[in-house]
Amino acid sequence: MTNDHEQQRRIDLAAAFRIFARLGMHEAVANHLSAAVSPDGKRFLINPKWKHFATIRASDLLLLDADAEPSCIDSNQVDITAWAIHGQLHKRLPSVRVAMHLHPIYTTAISCLENAAILPIDQNTARYFNRVAVDVCYGGMADTTAEGNRLVDCLASKSRLLMGNHGVLITAETVGEAFDDMYTIERACQLLATAYATGQPLRVLPDDIAERTARDWEGIRNFSIAHFEEMKRLLDREDPSYAH
Repeated sequence: MTNDHEQQRRIDLAAAFRIFARLGMHEAVANHLSAAVSPDGKRFLINPKWKHFATIRASDLLLLDADAEPSCIDSNQVDITAWAIHGQLHKRLPSVRVAMHLHPIYTTAISCLENAAILPIDQNTARYFNRVAVDVCYGGMADTTAEGNRLVDCLASKSRLLMGNHGVLITAETVGEAFDDMYTIERACQLLATAYATGQPLRVLPDDIAERTARDWEGIRNFSIAHFEEMKRLLDREDPSYAH
């Protein structure tokens, strides 16, 4: 039986799928968002295999156990890459309550540069100053437990992983915070890519200003949650079917 906590997580996660689809941040029927619903973090919700973000409802989300044997996972329902990445993440990091892996255009473009750092050139990019782990060892589809473990190791103590030549992984305590972080990192990379495209030298913020700005961002979690709640209200007016 679904408890109130799990049901709210289902609704919030379904809303995030729908909003990302509207923002054009989906990747065909790929990519995954997950949310832990047990105290140890090992029981988690995730989207079913190859279902478009724009159609996902709260009741569609699968409830998986990260301790399950791989042979027990139904490959007709669960994408192997979802299990490889999110299964290992929720198994090893109980502090991660929400994980979002997407291939947004600008963030992925920055991940493909020789220097994949998100340089602090404005308020949004400064949010990520020294706060993003970078993986430069892309080796193909993340479809094995070993690869999932490698990515968790790359994340280390940070909450964001820029996956070189691949995409981005965002982790957080709530769906709202993860959503806003994903939205903002894509906006930051869009601005950085646009600045690079001018061909002119970048005016990079001094380290002390960038660090202070990043800390200021960390002090306004309520901003992130409010952003998500406002986006949900828009969704409620236009298509509340996600909550069913």
